[in-house]
Parts: sequence; structure tokens; C-alpha cells
Amino acid sequence: MTGEPDHDHGPHPDAAAGVIRDQAFWDERYRSSSALWSGHPNPQLVAEAAALPAGTALDVGCGEGGDAIWLAEHGWQVTAVDLSVVALERAAAQAVKIGADVARRITWQHADLGSWVPAAASYDLVSAQFMHLPKDLRELINRRLAESVAPGGTLLIVGHHPSDLQTTIPRPPLPELFFTAADVAASLSPREWEIVVQEARPRGAQDPDGRSVTIHDTVLRAQRTAAGSVEIQGLARECGGAARGVSPAHEPG
Repeated sequence: MTGEPDHDHGPHPDAAAGVIRDQAFWDERYRSSSALWSGHPNPQLVAEAAALPAGTALDVGCGEGGDAIWLAEHGWQVTAVDLSVVALERAAAQAVKIGADVARRITWQHADLGSWVPAAASYDLVSAQFMHLPKDLRELINRRLAESVAPGGTLLIVGHHPSDLQTTIPRPPLPELFFTAADVAASLSPREWEIVVQEARPRGAQDPDGRSVTIHDTVLRAQRTAAGSVEIQGLARECGGAARGVSPAHEPG
């Protein structure tokens, strides 16, 4: 994409071709390059998770595994989910190269985020990095991700800020795919969530012409409070069977 250590996730509209970026699209895109992304963890994940106590983590749209591997190296038990089988195979192979201790801390899962429902109240950290999807689908997935956070756990949602559309960094010319931290925070009940970070965080990047540009990441970090545990338990009872039903499907790019 731009050489930045991040990635956007599908399915979502391809501005140039007018097609849906489905599993076939992403599998082919991963096959087109020996490494589509940098292999480094996303910087906002490192910034926000480095001080958290290791536990269980859900990495949604894991791509080639940079974030999942970093989490496993720091002691987390990770479920890493992606749309692309090619990406998952590549990520698993990289984890094995790093070491058996890291590899066995990660479960690689093929799933379509549009239909997959993670188990409720199950993860100490749920991370979605650069999930740029149509608004209705994005909000549906974010609700499911929030519901999967255990009491006391952390929800971390990161994306390209809408202001990036005003820079020379390539971004899809589709404003509806972008969101602010306030947009995400508005969907979280204050009875259940404490907002820890809500900002447009600047970082440096280089545009295709080699110019230095300041871009911004939307960063929303929230902690589920113990007060929300009763509601979570009720949700788990209501949708327990469905929450555990994982369809084999898809993810990133």
C-alpha cells in the first residue's frame, strides 16, 4: 500500500474496479507478493498494549501475522482471524520460524468477519487494526468485537483518520470507509465502558513522491468495567450457541 506498517481489511468496495474485495481478491493479492506488509506490529497496538498484562487476545484481520506474533512474543494467547487463507498460511509459517513457544500461543482462524461471531466476554484484549469497511458492516463488527471483551478487558480499534483524505498519502476516495475515535466511543455504553484513549494520533509517513507527510491514526482504547459483567453474562446466555459457531470464511488486505 504505502509502505506503512499497517493494512486495510475487506471485504469492502474497490474504488478503482467497483468490485467487492472478497476472499478470492485477498488471496490473489497476497499471492502477488512475497510479503504484502512490513511484518512489523502496528505501532498503535504496541503503544497501547505494551503495558497490559498478558492474557487472551483476539486479533481481527491479522493479515501476515505481525500483530499476533508480537502479542505471542509478549506472552499473550492469541486467536488471529483473517479472510485470506494465503495470509494465514504465511503468518503461521512465520510464527514457526520465530520459535515453537511463539507458534503454540497462536490459533490461526479462517473466518468471514461479516458473518463470524466471536464468543462473548472471552478475551482480555480485542484488537482491530485498520478495518475500513462500509459503515453498517463496520459498526456491526465493532459491536460483536465489543461484546467479545471480557470484564476488565480492553477493546482497541485503530484506523486511518478521515483527515488523511486531505493528504498526499494514497487513501480510497470513499469517506464513508473512514471513522473517528468518537464514532466508535459513541457505540459503547458508559455503564459498561471506560474510554482510556480517544484521539487522532499523528505519525510520519512518506507519500509516493517521497515527501514527508503527517498522517493521523484514529485510536480508540476502552476498558470494559466490572459493572458491565452482569449484562455480558446475560448476553452470553442468550447467544452462547451462535457465538461459538464459526463459519470457515475470510478477511484482510
